[in-house]
Amino acid sequence: MLIHQPVVPDTLRAHDRLAIFAVAVPRFTNSKEDNFTMPLSSPSTSSQQPPPSSPDKPANGSSGNTPVKVSDNSSNDNGHHISPDASHGAPYINGANGSGGNGAHADVGAKPGAASATPSNGAVLNGAPQGSGDTEASSLLRDLTDALAARRATIGVMGMGYVGLPLSVAFAEAGFPTVGFDISARTIEALSRGKSHVGDVDSSRVQALRESGQWSATVDLRQLKNCDAIIICVPTPLTPMREPDLSAVRSAVEAVRVTLRSGQLVVLESTTYPGTTDEVVRPVLEATGMKAGRDFFLAFSPERIDPGNTQFPVEKVPKVVGGYSADCLRAALALYQGVVDCTVPVSSTQAAELTKLLENIFRSVNIALVNEMALLCDRMGIDVWEVIDAAATKPYGFTRFSPGPGLGGHCIPIDPFYLAWKARQYDFQTSFIELAGQVNRAMPHYVIDKITRALNDDCKAVRGARIAILGMSYKPDVGDCRESPSLRVAELLLELGAEITFHDPHVPTVEIAGRTLDSQSLESIVPGSDCVALLTDHSDYDYPQIAGAAHLVVDTRNAFRNVQNPAARIIKL
Repeated sequence: MLIHQPVVPDTLRAHDRLAIFAVAVPRFTNSKEDNFTMPLSSPSTSSQQPPPSSPDKPANGSSGNTPVKVSDNSSNDNGHHISPDASHGAPYINGANGSGGNGAHADVGAKPGAASATPSNGAVLNGAPQGSGDTEASSLLRDLTDALAARRATIGVMGMGYVGLPLSVAFAEAGFPTVGFDISARTIEALSRGKSHVGDVDSSRVQALRESGQWSATVDLRQLKNCDAIIICVPTPLTPMREPDLSAVRSAVEAVRVTLRSGQLVVLESTTYPGTTDEVVRPVLEATGMKAGRDFFLAFSPERIDPGNTQFPVEKVPKVVGGYSADCLRAALALYQGVVDCTVPVSSTQAAELTKLLENIFRSVNIALVNEMALLCDRMGIDVWEVIDAAATKPYGFTRFSPGPGLGGHCIPIDPFYLAWKARQYDFQTSFIELAGQVNRAMPHYVIDKITRALNDDCKAVRGARIAILGMSYKPDVGDCRESPSLRVAELLLELGAEITFHDPHVPTVEIAGRTLDSQSLESIVPGSDCVALLTDHSDYDYPQIAGAAHLVVDTRNAFRNVQNPAARIIKL
């Protein structure tokens, strides 16, 4: 049996190094964080006290042959599984004595049907739980995992935005008493009335949980001391110099430090560079005199929220988890197995941090490839969309990506810079990744060029032209405008003297170049425009109707591909 030997941080004590040494980076065999900046001192008021502990609700574990679909516990599973140790009650990855099947099994506090992904090379944590070897630490771990298994543990989620709110609601709906924290009094006041500001969470769910006492929201950071597990979901943007800005993370961790108590689990979910948990978070928390892995538990688990994706809600997306020590990993796995269908343990917090960056950089470089193909096809007079459609018929070895006006959302436009910054500390230049970023950032300018040339064909200049922008959000059918290329296109048009209006069924108002613009009706802006720029292909749009009412359309998403005999002149990206 091949055993993966991951790089283990030198800061780990010898027994923890031995425990993690046997953890393989697994293969799974089957999202942007929230608007949150923590003050260093806690406000004295809160909108609501934490909910009372819920009655014990033991969860039945289950096992099976794949990480997601699992069979009844009575079946004989020869694969690796996560189960409670008889003496310590702690979850651990155990190699069964069978033939080494590919099954996965989750027992400790697991959501019914939950599983842990099987390592690709069969490496395991063998025998009894390995970790601190400290009796007190083992007792703390046992108490925490027992509370998680019984749904008695209170979960605190810091940051009530696109990541934190759905996550906190998922924990509450799974039976955990849950508290959402945010420094925005306006946000907390609305949530306390049962009003959700996040499209993925219907207000009725918030209202029902609030009325049941299972979930509450507060600005009072002192209540962090009442939480058994604290999950940090705060933004990680870039500085004006395009370097990592961890100010929100640092403020949140400082707030946790003030109330940190023995036995708490602290998990960072904010997307960041490898080493943040160990180099930024841990020293602040250990300034209390307590030690990670001994007195409290520390882990990283990257958020994977995809706004507007109803096919993959929180519980359906496998959760990658890396712990500072073996006991920290066990604690974090026990936490997430109570709310998601599949957990994926990795050997360290650094591996977990880099996993998220790889996921998004993979998309960034592939989108850059098709964007550059679009530029080349424009020069060559070839329809790039036809080429992509044809290439996508290959049943293997090709993954479809589509060009567009640029990248949006919190992660994909940002993450490459986090890795590039960290790589420079190792005297390494991420040339390929950075080049992809340059291509993607140039796309709004290419859209302006397409609009300019299209207007020129009508003997019109951009200055003074009436241009109707359709779609301000960064992706279809959501109201999220973070890093949206539509905003940059609109800004460039204003700089060139265009008269712009916009319509977006999910975005009522935007701020562009110091101006506040309100969404207008399609009927009022399409017929009289010199050019309609389709930047976000919302499903609400009636494309044949728009093509019939417009004179000129610049289509950056190939949304008008099925419109027959349009009255408007359609210019593809």
